Amino acid sequence: MADLLKGADVVAALGEKMTKDVEDLKSKGIVPTLAILRVGERADDISYEKGATKRCETVGVNVKSIVLPADVTQDVMMENVEALNNDDSVHGVLIFRPLPKNLDEEAICAALKPEKDVDGITEGSLAGVFMGSGKGYAPCTAQACMEILDFYNIECKGKRAVVIGRSLVVGKPAAIMLMGKHATVTVCHTRTVDMPSVAREAEILIVAAGVMEGITKEYFSPGQIVIDVGINWNDEKGKLCGDVLFDDAEPIVAAITPVPGGVGTVTTSVLVSHVVDAAKKLLK
Repeated sequence: MADLLKGADVVAALGEKMTKDVEDLKSKGIVPTLAILRVGERADDISYEKGATKRCETVGVNVKSIVLPADVTQDVMMENVEALNNDDSVHGVLIFRPLPKNLDEEAICAALKPEKDVDGITEGSLAGVFMGSGKGYAPCTAQACMEILDFYNIECKGKRAVVIGRSLVVGKPAAIMLMGKHATVTVCHTRTVDMPSVAREAEILIVAAGVMEGITKEYFSPGQIVIDVGINWNDEKGKLCGDVLFDDAEPIVAAITPVPGGVGTVTTSVLVSHVVDAAKKLLK
């Protein structure tokens, strides 16, 4: 039976540190503030916004919410981004994506200042991750994977790591961050030949395949640490499921993140920690 790498304990540890940092910032006259820019009324955006707002309130971070209609123009979007760039009271900005098709999402993301890009969507932030410069912020889900590994004292140095998925949201930044921890990393994708055999060689396996329960028993070997990034709604089972078929993996591997209750739980805390860090940089 595998150990469960639960997100709740990671969240509690991050929250304790953030609360202390926020108290220190407020004593110096700085109130860490997250601005959330949302277009339309997508249910998943609203749900994430509620979760992020609640997590901010828990540690004392202020939230400024801006909601624009689904038919908003490119000019109005750019004006809002520029206003947030110039608002010294705002330390981090979260822009919900995907944006409506009538908008140039790439231009809107590029317009955001990297130092306020707490969700890792700008080229400046991603360059900081890939260069290991410490500038900008990693995409929150990819960093949530690293936070889980750190919290549970899972050594990456010298380990064989496999990442399934090569998106800029999870796969690529997670691979770079694992290399930053001195792991030897292989990235699998839709063109990988015999992916299960590659995955079985991993000591650490991060799964961001984007296919509900598509990673089955032939991908696993004893002793593995499995981080399941996927969050999918299974109509047949009536519950959330990961990209990993949990019942296949759990009897084989050494440890695994549950879905729900794993990576997704930590992601929001990472977002808030980025806001706090951006505010702290004002003191340096």
